[in-house]
Amino acid sequence: MRVVPALLVACVTASAVACDYIKEKTPDLASCGLEYSSGFRPLSANRATRFLGKVREETARCRGGDKTVTYRSTPWTDWGNYWGTADASSKSFWPSKNLRGVNGALVDLEYERVELIRFNLFDNSGTFERYITGAKGADGAATKQWTEMRLPPGHPSFAAVGGKGDQRCTGELIRFRTLSGICNDTRNPAMGSAGMLFARNTEFENTFPDRGLDSITRNRHGTRLALLSPDPQVISRRLFTRAQSDSAACNNGYGKPGYAKDANCDYKKAPFFNVIAAYWIQFMTHDWFSHLEEGHNSNQYMPVGCATQRRNGADSALSPADVAKIGCRPADQMERAYAADSTPPKTFHYGDRDYMSRAPKTFTNSNTAWWDGSQLYGYDDRSRIRVKRDPKDPARLAMLAPATANTAGEKQGYLPVLLPTDPQNPDWSGQEATGFPDNWTVGLSFLHNVFAREHNQFVDEFRRQAAAHPNDDSGLRDPAAPTRPILNKDVSADVLFEVARLVVAAEIAKIHTIEWTTQLLYDEPLFRGMNANWNGLLKKDDAIKRLMTAVVDSLRKSNSATAANSWYSILASGPGIVGLGSGMGNQNRTWSIGNDDDVNGGTNHFGSPFNFPEEFVTVYRLHPLVPDLLEFRDYQKPDEIQLKIPVVETFRGKATGFMHDHGLANWALTMGRQRLALLALQNHPMFLQNLKMDRLQSPTKQIDVAALDIIRDRERGVPRFNEFRRQYGLRQLTSFDDFIDAHVGTTTDDYKEQKKLATTLREVYGQHVCDVKKVISLSQVDEKGSAINDCLGHPDGSTVDNVEDLDTVVGWLAESTRPHGYAISETQFVVFILNASRRLYSDRFFTSSFRPEIYSSLGYSWVNNNGPLAMVEAGEVNGHADQPVSPMKRVLLRTVPELKPELDHVINAFDPWARDRGSYYSLEWKPRKGAERDESFAKP
Repeated sequence: MRVVPALLVACVTASAVACDYIKEKTPDLASCGLEYSSGFRPLSANRATRFLGKVREETARCRGGDKTVTYRSTPWTDWGNYWGTADASSKSFWPSKNLRGVNGALVDLEYERVELIRFNLFDNSGTFERYITGAKGADGAATKQWTEMRLPPGHPSFAAVGGKGDQRCTGELIRFRTLSGICNDTRNPAMGSAGMLFARNTEFENTFPDRGLDSITRNRHGTRLALLSPDPQVISRRLFTRAQSDSAACNNGYGKPGYAKDANCDYKKAPFFNVIAAYWIQFMTHDWFSHLEEGHNSNQYMPVGCATQRRNGADSALSPADVAKIGCRPADQMERAYAADSTPPKTFHYGDRDYMSRAPKTFTNSNTAWWDGSQLYGYDDRSRIRVKRDPKDPARLAMLAPATANTAGEKQGYLPVLLPTDPQNPDWSGQEATGFPDNWTVGLSFLHNVFAREHNQFVDEFRRQAAAHPNDDSGLRDPAAPTRPILNKDVSADVLFEVARLVVAAEIAKIHTIEWTTQLLYDEPLFRGMNANWNGLLKKDDAIKRLMTAVVDSLRKSNSATAANSWYSILASGPGIVGLGSGMGNQNRTWSIGNDDDVNGGTNHFGSPFNFPEEFVTVYRLHPLVPDLLEFRDYQKPDEIQLKIPVVETFRGKATGFMHDHGLANWALTMGRQRLALLALQNHPMFLQNLKMDRLQSPTKQIDVAALDIIRDRERGVPRFNEFRRQYGLRQLTSFDDFIDAHVGTTTDDYKEQKKLATTLREVYGQHVCDVKKVISLSQVDEKGSAINDCLGHPDGSTVDNVEDLDTVVGWLAESTRPHGYAISETQFVVFILNASRRLYSDRFFTSSFRPEIYSSLGYSWVNNNGPLAMVEAGEVNGHADQPVSPMKRVLLRTVPELKPELDHVINAFDPWARDRGSYYSLEWKPRKGAERDESFAKP
């Protein structure tokens, strides 16, 4: 099948080529002619022959000239080399070339997403066999409803959704987000709720590679893998440790007494991302998933390495001298992870092969999988007890203003502390009260307080409008009386509380999609792509957009996977995900909260129930982002670093004192101006490798969290790096030298460092003599179309790197070749392409239930306009005029108004606040006007 990915983009790109024929006489014109005369490449019919992000030579030359062609032989995707996809130096004099490059990148990314939806959805809950085999007259991958997503007989809402009959959520269960996440999809009540199983994005047969479940896996890894082999602590110490110019000044991440300013922990810094961004992602993951049961793993302890290292292709015991040299701790121990089901999975036969019905071991997501603000509002009855509401107005969250509060921000108050009677672990004593209190830090305290204030800001504005216009229609509707207007004066405190939760959750999702992610992936293709994900490429609400919306809605209903999944994904970029199925694009359409097709009709799960996959958890192991020391500032003296506060000293109950004593505005400035760390090898926080945990039942009462990340991935069966890439449709590596960025010259310091790291990878993971007869993967073929074998293109009998054994988290940290402005690796990004879109497509509160009847008229406008009124930035932002003031900046202006003089200079709240952003995606570290005296710009 041939497709036209991103219809609008294709038309614009074709027009650009026509302009080039008229205006230019450059060598790439012939390539453009060949590219467009041959049409768009077909989508792959099988996972072994996927796109891989690699285009034909004529396509590469058309979109990026000789530069793109030069790097086609590398394992990395091509689009980052196109015109206009980096900073100003990547732009051509001819605007049509830049348009062609950026739009070409969007086309490539759309191909990747469509193939990811087609090949990478594996549900563990019992639905996979139907997904593969289908039903009479319908493709399995177009399934919309599953018996496995029914509520079980013991569930409190079992009778309310229909009991043993056809289950359908109605009434109060559909008005707002439920506490446990049930009834987001009214026809699949249990989907995404707390307690459901994590899914997978990789084939079940390729999970748990250390078990050698089939001959292909055994060929790939031999007998080299085990839970502690290669040794995770050795990996951590040799590949993750930050080099220090003054070890005493860092003190393993614990700094100096009195938080002395002359303390110092060196780290590789990202110039275009700040520390708020690092804490933001922890704030997000606390909303999305947790393997823990109220902060605990199982009570079975295990060793965590520092026992062996690889020599001459085999593991040998570490001597005391080795241990001292490496700096690891043999006596460290940690709890094992909980598993939901470790019994052998059932198998089924279809076509010409056998399939596992689920992974060999499954795990429970104890949180809701929805973007529902559960870290703030709770995810079950136990966690909801910790959420305190204002006794004077139960629509508001309880916030306590300090006695010394003398600014508008401080008077909004802070979250109260957990009560002794609240459900909590001893470790949480003294922390602020919130739904998800685990792994608490001052950064989480900051974000929880900001959004608690935002919740109350919305409630207060609703109250003001209701007082001024009590008899006006609030926009809300009750399923019990769907046609009766609910007046402002009749909105109860409980209803307003839930509406405020909807608004805050949607704001958080919007911030993450169009502000955090566009700074994480700081270039023009991703700016356009992420904004299209939310708002659509078609900005105007006109006949074309309404037509496109109607087409997308029609495709979703199809029983054909090609229509319901592939074409839907392609064309949904026109109107955007948010509001699909809501009817808001058609002013003549009647939408009713009493009509289930209206309430639920905009979701698309692509044939597989939504939950997060284990692989998504893996690529969100972003611990290297965090510095060891926070450079504390006073917002009234923004250029001066006053203290160096160790992050580890702000954990758990200590965070409360730091937050209340120093204030939200100072912490905002501290984290807003400080650069976070690069996601790279040898850049993990020192304190995380030496984390003291008194509760541990081990001799050391310490743990190396970086080593533990590796162990958890192995416990949960994440494929190793090379097969992980193949599974996701990326080209494999053939040696550790492939990690060296081909763009850097061989005489540069960057090249020398990367070469040294490749050597260290080789030492840690080892090498072996390869056997060309051993086929090691069925997920991909080589460039000649042949099966991939143990030699990876090297001669039979060669000594080759054990690149197949590389842990995935180590692999993506080793990726030095990235598109411009990417704080994450290409491998991480491809996981996001699939899952970031799905969590919007699957959620009716962002699609068909994104309506005033659910959110209120004020709430609907608040989310769309980033607040009560729309605001636009002055001037251009990376070449774009009339850009709305970003949602996180608006939230901060409302909740920490003391920062207005600082925030007036800020475009994206996750870019270091004192940095000069330049005119087009600059990554330079230089001060903006007025911040020249900021100490962070001083040369060392």
